[in-house]
Amino acid sequence: MSFAEDEPTIQLDRFLKLMNFVETGGQAKMMIQGGFVEVNGATETRRKKKLHHGDMVTFEGETVQVEFNE
Repeated sequence: MSFAEDEPTIQLDRFLKLMNFVETGGQAKMMIQGGFVEVNGATETRRKKKLHHGDMVTFEGETVQVEFNE
């Protein structure tokens, strides 16, 4: 799958904070590097992973879809 360069993205650690899954960046880092986060069904350990519209993020049994408002 390819993405346009001007397509909006958000880093995984920031997304976890935005969704209130974690309270701090340090907590996000620990959860991601500890293997507690999945992106599109696969464990993701890169906290700076860029998420795109439509990606599915799972944390503690809750799955949410990444969406950007236009």
